[in-house]
Amino acid sequence: MLRGMGALGAPELLIILVIILLVFGGAKLPKLAKSLGQAQREFRKGTDAAADDDEDAAKNRPSDKPEGKPSA
Repeated sequence: MLRGMGALGAPELLIILVIILLVFGGAKLPKLAKSLGQAQREFRKGTDAAADDDEDAAKNRPSDKPEGKPSA
């Protein structure tokens, strides 16, 4: 019935690109691509910073083992 949903081939991508060209026009496509690139860069920067913060928090977290002499 709906077999193959989610698989985009060359014809589908071509149709999507033509629709985008018709909607935004040729003059605005470079601006649109630039803003998408900037948004992607900011997103990656934010996710990398969050991952670094998580690693730092894991390194600085005190361990569950008590320090000092073990009790008998």
